[in-house]
Amino acid sequence: MCGIVGIVGKRAAAPILLEGLSKLEYRGYDSAGIAVRDGDKKPVVVKAKGRLSVLSEKTDGGKSVKGSCGIGHTRWATHGEPSEINAHPHVSDDGNVIGIHNGIIENYQELRDKLIRHDYKFYSGTDSEVAVKLIDYYYKKYQIGPIDAIAKTMVRVRGSYALAVMFEDYPGEIYVARKDSPLVIGLGEGENFLGSDVPAILKYTDHVTYINDMEMARLTADGVEYYNLDGDKIEKEVVLIDWDAAAAEKGGYEHFMIKEIHEQPGVIRDTIGSGIKGEPGSRTVNLESFGLTAEQLKGVDNIVITACGSAYHVGMVAQYVIEDLTRVPVRVELASEFRYRQPILSEKTLVVVISQSGETADSLAALREARDLGCHTLAIVNVMGSSIARDADSSFLTLAGPEISVATTKAYSTQLVAMYLLAMALGEAKGTLEPAETEALIAELLTIPEKIEKILSEKERIQWFASKFASARDVFYIGRGVDYASCLEGSLKLKEISYIHSEAYAAGELKHGTISLIEEGILVIGVLTQSALYEKTVSNIVEVKSRGAYVCGLTTYGNYDIEDTADFTVFVPKTDEHFAPSLSVVPLQLMGYYISVMKGLDVDKPRNLAKSVTVE
Repeated sequence: MCGIVGIVGKRAAAPILLEGLSKLEYRGYDSAGIAVRDGDKKPVVVKAKGRLSVLSEKTDGGKSVKGSCGIGHTRWATHGEPSEINAHPHVSDDGNVIGIHNGIIENYQELRDKLIRHDYKFYSGTDSEVAVKLIDYYYKKYQIGPIDAIAKTMVRVRGSYALAVMFEDYPGEIYVARKDSPLVIGLGEGENFLGSDVPAILKYTDHVTYINDMEMARLTADGVEYYNLDGDKIEKEVVLIDWDAAAAEKGGYEHFMIKEIHEQPGVIRDTIGSGIKGEPGSRTVNLESFGLTAEQLKGVDNIVITACGSAYHVGMVAQYVIEDLTRVPVRVELASEFRYRQPILSEKTLVVVISQSGETADSLAALREARDLGCHTLAIVNVMGSSIARDADSSFLTLAGPEISVATTKAYSTQLVAMYLLAMALGEAKGTLEPAETEALIAELLTIPEKIEKILSEKERIQWFASKFASARDVFYIGRGVDYASCLEGSLKLKEISYIHSEAYAAGELKHGTISLIEEGILVIGVLTQSALYEKTVSNIVEVKSRGAYVCGLTTYGNYDIEDTADFTVFVPKTDEHFAPSLSVVPLQLMGYYISVMKGLDVDKPRNLAKSVTVE
């Protein structure tokens, strides 16, 4: 999870490092540090516990640290508590090697014991310090250069890592290595950059290369050289990033999360447009540009969707939609469990992996397991060039743009759109959808952005409602069918940014135990967008209401009788019921956001969480 950034060039490094880290703080904010070198002088290392602002104050915004070559790190603790001593960069005993690390070294204790036997001393409780000192050990023992020393370390280390290292003997140079943790190199004129994620360097360059697993690179002001594990030079493709740097800024909004909620209509339009072809009246879904042909889809007899967190909830929605439109069986798996249960797959199984960052460690492992078992794999990702995008057989790039808030909103919504398009493409290929039906679905899907805009125009009412429940201790979400899947996402949004305990339940399961938790004044949010399940869910709402619950009903315009039962009602526009989750999720996002704001919490950076989970 942590964020890393680096620059080598001619201008002052420290302010650029701090600015880059500010774009990566969603990846970790327990502590932060920088190491900057001024020519041949010894590097200056400054670290601080807490948010990046503490480090910025300590260095006067970077002005007090001189030099044009440096690396920086913002930490999400795995090994070792959050503290200044555990913060990165870490330094070898004599200061010869300075490094930062994102990932987890699984055999760090074994390596630590080995280094102690060779008279190395350890000051931190981190696994990352071990990596830095192991590089130093090989560098000195074999009298070899940085690339060879790092390569020997890579062979010896088990786990995941993105490493950026500076050597005292090599001023003006930064060395990097990668395995299972994201790393991007930014190419400039007379300067070059590195980062965990594109937003960290997007202000300075839109030309990047991606380091693959078990590869290394050497950065100087004049250029970048790439190496494989054998130390041989290799070539890399330069990728042009078409994100606007301003897209990673707040743009006048108080928080990134509310900005990204408001961006949903636009990014949904863009994502829909990327997957359809033809003129109105005869439009179809075309996924061939993503590497998935109609012939391949025709041969699919079952689908497995694997993901984590909100992306898993997208999969839950997709299960209902795909099975209804195509009659193809769908199973949704938590990526963290997938490869440990010996999944039963075949060459006719399409495995769909959903990940905003494209670097989620559990999802990447699930993808590789499926690929090794001979399945065709489809990635739904938001980051071009990410590990999951590169490793999958086919890759659907959602067009959400940079998402900075830890709590996903617009990426979730574009992932839903991607799965709707997959369902329609599969229905066309299988013959379960007639051309006229596909056209009708596409036409309705294209109305979703305008309908979300209408919901957002009435957000003040939800804000008022949120103010009444900012002090709630427990909240329950109930629904049936795709509404249950939406409840899962709404509950997650609330708990992750407001720290209120919330749970989502299939409404019919209440009487099988959960209803014992309902008591006077507890908030229950019922989602009712599915006409065939509406009356049954109303009955469940009556059950909790009779036991003292305060009920918020979320349904579509026209279902005004719900006001006779619910204490507060939120209406969303009508749409094809397959697409209802794209509308019902928006009020749930707003509820979570406004409750967090009312509580005075850090909406964009909730405690203990990081945006991209790159460790298992």
